[in-house]
Amino acid sequence: MPKYLSVNPFEEVSVKTENGPRSKKQRYIRKEGSCSVVFRHVPEEWLLFVNDIFTTLVEIRWRVMFLIFASSYILSWLFFGILFFIIALAHGDIKDHNKDPCVYEVHSFTAAFLFSLETQTTIGYGFRGMSENCMIAIIIVTIQDVISCFIDTFVIGIVVAKMASARKRAQTVGFSNHAVVNLRDGHLCLSWRVGDFRRYHMVEGSASAQILHTTVQATGEVNITYEDLAIHQKDIILVTPTTVFHRIEPGSPLYKMSLEDLRKADFELVVSFTYTDDSTGMLHQTRTSYTTDEILWGHLFQEMIRVNKKYYKVDYNLFNNTAKVLVPVVSAEEYEQKKNEKEEQEEQKQLRRSARPSPRHSPRCSPRPSSRSPQKCDQENRLNAPTVTVELMQDNQPEPNLSTMEAESQHQDTLTVLRDPTITEKDK
Repeated sequence: MPKYLSVNPFEEVSVKTENGPRSKKQRYIRKEGSCSVVFRHVPEEWLLFVNDIFTTLVEIRWRVMFLIFASSYILSWLFFGILFFIIALAHGDIKDHNKDPCVYEVHSFTAAFLFSLETQTTIGYGFRGMSENCMIAIIIVTIQDVISCFIDTFVIGIVVAKMASARKRAQTVGFSNHAVVNLRDGHLCLSWRVGDFRRYHMVEGSASAQILHTTVQATGEVNITYEDLAIHQKDIILVTPTTVFHRIEPGSPLYKMSLEDLRKADFELVVSFTYTDDSTGMLHQTRTSYTTDEILWGHLFQEMIRVNKKYYKVDYNLFNNTAKVLVPVVSAEEYEQKKNEKEEQEEQKQLRRSARPSPRHSPRCSPRPSSRSPQKCDQENRLNAPTVTVELMQDNQPEPNLSTMEAESQHQDTLTVLRDPTITEKDK
């Protein structure tokens, strides 16, 4: 059985593993919440992105989105400019400037491109414009106006959705850099801290946690398993930073894990916080992960909330700060066993104390301790009936002299009656 020790708050805790220092393992969930997963050879991947083009454009980077939108405007202007140039060329507006044109002041490709740009952006400089001579030109202008409305709506929607993305809001709700193990209400607990960095937004949400095990088989197969952790008071109104804790009790994956076992273990603690933003009404989720090296045994988060006459002051400089406390290095199972044994010993002592008779009611014969039974003492304490002896004595006979000690010990009283001289021997 491992020795029952506590973490010293003034010394560093280091546990050596049998195989020496472990190689740094790739995280499944990064600290900022993104997944370290890359997909390869997805069947018809391009078709999936095209079918959900809106989500695809929301998820791409800003510079790629700006490039796509700028290209869409420029290509549309260029496409309709070519159409107007072909119409002007077919109608003879390029060669004969005096003929009634389809489009006024369009005598070259540059002029046709500028007319397309002015039409789609509704600039209207006043030099170029439509005429009633060509029905085909009127149809092309109408189609360009409709397409221009679609492009503008699509661009505005994508930009708004990208700016209001849950990822951006998730960056304002963060977790502490480390998780800690300490005593809480007499139980070993695993806890971490979550806080909202915005000032004027009250967020209500639910916290969850899972332990993730990644196992690589000899054949190269990778198995990923999850174990849920029960969270006490998981529904949180995140006005101020809150410490979320999991009580290590029977049924918990950490119940039989001591400090040494924790340092040798190979798992990843994935925590998340799902909430609804009051300002937008959108559902968001923030998540992060902790490796076994990022779980500090025997640490406690420092208090970061102060109260004055007007406000509750929150100092975010202390958000990740911890202080060392005395915590047993044994597992929660062994700690509970030792605590139960100690409680049983205390109960037995209390029973023994309550079973002892009171000195006032103890059946003793004398102040000195005696091995005699209480019944004998009780019989001796009782007063025996006095014995009266009547003796007839002559006047000249001396009175018997009994010592006081004999009288007290025998509990006898002697009554002496003087003989009457008138009584003769015959009367006897």
